[in-house]
Amino acid sequence: MNLDRHQRMRDADFRADQHSRLRDPHIAPFTDLVDELRAEPGRGWMPYIAPMYGGINASILSVLQDPGPGTREADGSGMLCCENVDDSAMLLATLLESTRIPVSELLPWNGYPWYRHTTGKSVPPSATECEAGVEPLRRLIDLAPNLRIVMLHGGIAQDVWARFGKRHRSIARRFHVVPTFHTGRQAFIGTHEIRTVRLRHLYESFAEVGDLIRKEDVA
Repeated sequence: MNLDRHQRMRDADFRADQHSRLRDPHIAPFTDLVDELRAEPGRGWMPYIAPMYGGINASILSVLQDPGPGTREADGSGMLCCENVDDSAMLLATLLESTRIPVSELLPWNGYPWYRHTTGKSVPPSATECEAGVEPLRRLIDLAPNLRIVMLHGGIAQDVWARFGKRHRSIARRFHVVPTFHTGRQAFIGTHEIRTVRLRHLYESFAEVGDLIRKEDVA
């Protein structure tokens, strides 16, 4: 099968393999967390975290806005994954590759983790939804003892993290935080110069994180 680079979720076998491993020890606590959050009244569905990520062994938490259409069960992967078939995932995968960050170092999440694109419109989460994302983020961090770096992609991720820091100051202080842009199309609306500047900022942010984890591994 001739697949686009970094979009392996097109492959039914790859997709099935990821779903079959959701109870692997390194990712099972997050699968359980998603199941619990799906059951919260009034919130609804959210995607699992793909087992190709580091799970409890991850050193980098990557926070985006909210789950996109590529994560849907019906016509997507049902997971947060940089191999999903969408532009945001492909840019993320490309940045990881170009800055030599192993995907096993990463744990992906969203400021508002529940799926909310039911109308087909891309509207950012409200202040109330950002507030609702704080405790799920805390519960996720509690499951990942090796996290030491937090990448915040876009304004919503940064908003939720600010709220998190106010409520859980001692936890937030443990991390090296790298704020940058979202990898989705909305971040690149504007002139060629704006797109170039934002892409450069993304690359430099990933390069900074890659350098950090390699220095700490050597140390």
